[in-house]
Amino acid sequence: MHDFPEFMKNPLNKIDPGSQFTRGIEGYVFDGADGSQMAYWTNPVGGHSGEHTHEYDEYLVVVQGQYVVLIGDKKYPLNPGDEFFIKKGTPHSGDSLPYTRTIHCFGGKRAERVKSPSHTR
Repeated sequence: MHDFPEFMKNPLNKIDPGSQFTRGIEGYVFDGADGSQMAYWTNPVGGHSGEHTHEYDEYLVVVQGQYVVLIGDKKYPLNPGDEFFIKKGTPHSGDSLPYTRTIHCFGGKRAERVKSPSHTR
């Protein structure tokens, strides 16, 4: 497969790209009853995710392409099937090749959905 299935890309779950650390990325999110989130992203152009931290743990797995986690001066290249765990409070960033697809699980609320347009009668 070279894309996530259509049922996983419902517009109601689309992540606001302006709220992300990576330009050109497309993502969708699902919320857990405990406040956690699972998000999956496709980055058609590749690029850099700016350094940031979270107040919760993050787990990620690469589905396609390559994602390099950067923590301090260490680089962790991840290929399809590779997993990585980032402890809360750890400053991190990343680089991805074009068409990289990843799945991220967050122990808290990370992603904001696109605001739906208001409808008037």
